[in-house]
Amino acid sequence: MRNVVITGGNKGIGLALTQKFVEAGDHVHIIARDFSNKANFDYQNHPQVTYTQFDLTDIQNLAGLADSIEKIDVLVNNAGLLQPLTFDNYPDEHRDYSLQLNIIAPVTLIELFANKLQTPSDYTPRIVNNASIAGQIGHPDIWYGIGKAGLINATKAFAKAFQGKIIVNAVAPSPTETDMLASIPEHRQQAFLKNTISGRFATAQEVADTMFWLATDAPEYINGVCIDINNGSK
Repeated sequence: MRNVVITGGNKGIGLALTQKFVEAGDHVHIIARDFSNKANFDYQNHPQVTYTQFDLTDIQNLAGLADSIEKIDVLVNNAGLLQPLTFDNYPDEHRDYSLQLNIIAPVTLIELFANKLQTPSDYTPRIVNNASIAGQIGHPDIWYGIGKAGLINATKAFAKAFQGKIIVNAVAPSPTETDMLASIPEHRQQAFLKNTISGRFATAQEVADTMFWLATDAPEYINGVCIDINNGSK
């Protein structure tokens, strides 16, 4: 049984990922800001799931959060937020929130959990970061794109720093069928669809399946890698 921490593991891609780990017999600790969402999977009453309500932009208190979690074999930095704002209309508080959630929090969690992840076990610990195609293109939401580009870079940097003691990888999905999709203006949604091979968005399950594979069965030589999940939509 693995002990898995998933940020934003209560909905969308994170919830699909929580279900996969639970089905595999693992214990999942979900960290999220709000647990009021309704889900088909009753994670709040499942014996293999614990959860902590925490706003990940509260960077100063992340250390206390990490200290409260005793065992960890897998860290999934899944939580993120796209704000459909352009560079010429991006209030400072929105910029700061985006950077705190999308890059500062995941990097800080990696740093805080590093020693616990390297505790000797029969399983090589793994970290999977949910980045975005936004970090690879000139994305209209400039600070979201900057944060996700930084997360891809951090993935590669930490993989080198840990030298195989912790496997670190990322995924970069294009727009996915989750609640976040509704925040993207319709004209941008249609532009993305025209650039895909299949003419559709990714499903949360497809992204979760890829992240689960990276967190469990992917060969250890796949390290410091970002897997594109974009159906040719670059």
